[in-house]
Amino acid sequence: MSERYTNFEDFWLFYLREHRDPLNRTLHLVGTGAALATLATAAVTMQPWLVPAALVAGYGAAWVGHFVVEKNRPATFQYPLWSLRGDLRMFRLAVTGQLAPHLERAYAGPEAVAN
Repeated sequence: MSERYTNFEDFWLFYLREHRDPLNRTLHLVGTGAALATLATAAVTMQPWLVPAALVAGYGAAWVGHFVVEKNRPATFQYPLWSLRGDLRMFRLAVTGQLAPHLERAYAGPEAVAN
């Protein structure tokens, strides 16, 4: 990742290209779902010790997807907030069945050929 992104929409297309493998996207979906459920549980039960568990659940699954499945470096290391925003957006689009057009657009751009 040599290019510096200056806006989220350009980063979003890069983010999707870093999640080409459906297994990686599934690991992200499961990890994000587990993290959100754990955070909700922490809030409802007033158990703050669950917050680190939510981070482990979310990032653990995602990083397995990157290091083992995609064999790439998670964008979290260079773009932590945009990466979180991208993950939450990907999660929302996946669970609502609206992710496919975004993936098609990411894979169709000129940057998709270069990466």
